[in-house]
Amino acid sequence: MIAVINGDVHIGLNEAELEAITTRDDILRTSIRELAIAIAFGKSAATTLESASHLAATAGIKVLSTAGLEGVYSNSEESFDDSAELTALSSLAITVVCSGVKSILDIGPTLDRLESLKIDVIGYKTNKFPGMYISESNFEMKNSADTVEEIASKIKNNTSALIVLNPATNPMNKKLHDEILASAVNLAKKEGIAGKAVTPFVIEHFTNTSNGEALRIYVEILKSNAALAAEIAKI
Repeated sequence: MIAVINGDVHIGLNEAELEAITTRDDILRTSIRELAIAIAFGKSAATTLESASHLAATAGIKVLSTAGLEGVYSNSEESFDDSAELTALSSLAITVVCSGVKSILDIGPTLDRLESLKIDVIGYKTNKFPGMYISESNFEMKNSADTVEEIASKIKNNTSALIVLNPATNPMNKKLHDEILASAVNLAKKEGIAGKAVTPFVIEHFTNTSNGEALRIYVEILKSNAALAAEIAKI
C-alpha cells in the first residue's frame, strides 16, 4: 500500500497507518499533480494508480497491483474526459496487475489509447478484456499468458509499461452489472458529477445498490491481483 501520511510518503503501510488512511475524514485523493502539495502542506492522501505508480517506480518497485484501470470515458469526444493515468504509465517501466478497466469507461477507445501510448496489454489465462466487476467484454486482446513465468519473461524483454489483466473468478451477473452502471451514469449526470469524481461515485453506487456483490468482487480482485503481482515479482 502506498500513501502520504501527514506529509510523508509511505511505501508500505502498517496496520495503524492503513486504518488512518481508510477512516480519517481529512484524507485527500491525490494524483501526481497534487502529490507535491500534499507533501509540502503536511496533508494525508490516498494515492490514485497514477501517483502510486510514480512513487513505486521512484522507490524501485517494478510490479504493482490495483483493482481496475482508468482510461477513456464514454462520450469522451464531447467531454474530452480522458484519464491522465495512462499517460503517466506510458513513461514508466512498470508492470501493473489489474482486473480490466472500471465500468464507467469506454473499453474500445481505451485499448486504442493504450496502443498509441505503447503500453503493452496481456491477459492472464484470458484473451477477453475484463471489465473489473465482469470477467470479460466483447473486446479481444492480442496477447495472453497461461503461466506466471510467461508474464515474467515478457517483462524482462519489455522496455515500457505492461498491463497484466487478471479477471475476477466469480464476477457479477452481467444483467445486474449493466442495470447498476446505467443508473450510476444517469445519477452522475443528474448531480453534475464529472472528471475524477466519477470513479469514486460509480464505485460507491455499485457498493450501495448491489446487495454486497460489488464489495465482494472488489475485495476478491484486490486480493487476487496482489497475489498474482507478488508471484510475478518473485521470478
